[in-house]
Amino acid sequence: MDKKIENLFELWQKKNIQGIFCRDKNEAVQKILELIPVSASIGLSGSATLSELEVIDRLEGRGNQVFNQAKPGISKEEGWKLRQQGAVADYYLTSANAVSLNGELVFLSAWGHRISGIANAKNVIVICGVNKLVSDLDAAIKRAKEYATPLNYKRLNWDAQRPMICQTLVIEAEATPERLKVILIDEKLGF
Repeated sequence: MDKKIENLFELWQKKNIQGIFCRDKNEAVQKILELIPVSASIGLSGSATLSELEVIDRLEGRGNQVFNQAKPGISKEEGWKLRQQGAVADYYLTSANAVSLNGELVFLSAWGHRISGIANAKNVIVICGVNKLVSDLDAAIKRAKEYATPLNYKRLNWDAQRPMICQTLVIEAEATPERLKVILIDEKLGF
């Protein structure tokens, strides 16, 4: 782990955010499985990073109740219901759009379920590749809006006339110790 990441983890520790460093995707998946009990319910946001990790199938396969709004074959109404249930789950899995070296985590959302899950779940695990690290909050917001959003428009086949950035959440600190963990993976994941 290089010095800038060590400094970031020290900043997070002062702000009640636990930083966990993983060398690769496999180590990150094992860490997620270790952190989340089999008895826990899990909400999640749409995330290219989570898809790349293939962790959702592993959690479902071992018996966790996963509120997966992206599961093939479900109706739009069922997807909405699963998003709402996931927002108050025991654990919420997501990825940030950007992370500043000053410790801020930036999340964009179209409907607010992602932000609601991050704010309301009993435990939150944010999983990010090192490619999402930027210098400061301004650079993080710029990265989220100008880099990640266009790629998400393409990934989701989103109508370019519809706004995708409807809410922005910036986490600077966490009031409840142990609730928010960030798994930083030493690989390029998501966008």
